[in-house]
Amino acid sequence: MKNVKWIFVFYSIAALLAMAGIGLAVGLRSVLGIFAAILVLCLIMGMGFKKKKEMREAGLL
Repeated sequence: MKNVKWIFVFYSIAALLAMAGIGLAVGLRSVLGIFAAILVLCLIMGMGFKKKKEMREAGLL
């Protein structure tokens, strides 16, 4: 790996934190927190895939 794509590192860490948020919400027995963390995770993953598609089409990957 020659070049690190830092934006993808950010997305992966953000997704990891969202997954940890799901675990925390389960531990606190917060249904609203669970759904909020799942929603945040889906948004982060979606943005990451969208960015990857844009970069692939631009020939940057």
